[in-house]
Amino acid sequence: MSADTGAIRLRHATAEDHAGLSEVCLRTGADGQDARGREDDETLLGLIFAVPYQVFAPVHARVLEDDAGICGYVLGTEDSAAMHRWLTEDWFPRLRARVTDPGPDPARWRGSDWARRHIHAPPPLPPVDPARYPAHGHIDLLPRARGQGWGRRAMEVLMAGLAEAGAPGLYLEVSPRNAGALAFYARLGFETADVGQPDTVVLVRDLPR
Repeated sequence: MSADTGAIRLRHATAEDHAGLSEVCLRTGADGQDARGREDDETLLGLIFAVPYQVFAPVHARVLEDDAGICGYVLGTEDSAAMHRWLTEDWFPRLRARVTDPGPDPARWRGSDWARRHIHAPPPLPPVDPARYPAHGHIDLLPRARGQGWGRRAMEVLMAGLAEAGAPGLYLEVSPRNAGALAFYARLGFETADVGQPDTVVLVRDLPR
C-alpha cells in the first residue's frame, strides 16, 4: 500500500457512495482490468453491476476506503430472484429512457452497446439451484487494495451476512479470462457449477449454518 493512501477501512456503503462504486466498477470492468478505454458510456457499468446493489440490498453493500477514496466494494443479496425481478421491472426500465437499444446482434455492437443491450434485454439468472444457492455476491478491488487480505476479509463479511439472512448458499459469475479472480474464489472454497454458460464461469459455495 502506498504511503499516501492511509489505512484501508471497510464500511457500509451509502447512497453518497454511488459515484465511487461506479468508478471502481469501471476501473475493474475489463476482466478485472481498467475498462475506461473500452466503453463509450462510462456510467453504464456501475449502473448495471454496482449501484443497484446498494439500492436494493444496502445491508450487504460495503466499500473499501482509504484516504484517497473508495478503492473497492463487496456487494450481494440473499434473494437473487427478487433482485432480478426488481432490476427487470423497476431499475432497468428507468434507465431505458437514456440509452438506445442496439438490437440483439452482437456483430453490430460497438463501444458500450453490450451494456445498452443488457439494460433493454436483461439476461436471465444462471441456472443454479435457487433453493440451494439463492444468494449471489460481487466484489471488485482497485490495484492499491489488492494483495493485503482485504478481498478475503470483505468476502467473509458478505458471506456471514448472507448466512445470517438465511441463505444456505451463494453463487458468483466470473469471466473465464479473469484468472486472478478464479484463483481467489477457489481459495475461498468456491466450486465451478456446470451450467453450460460458455462466456461466464459460475461458482457456487454453501454457507455455514
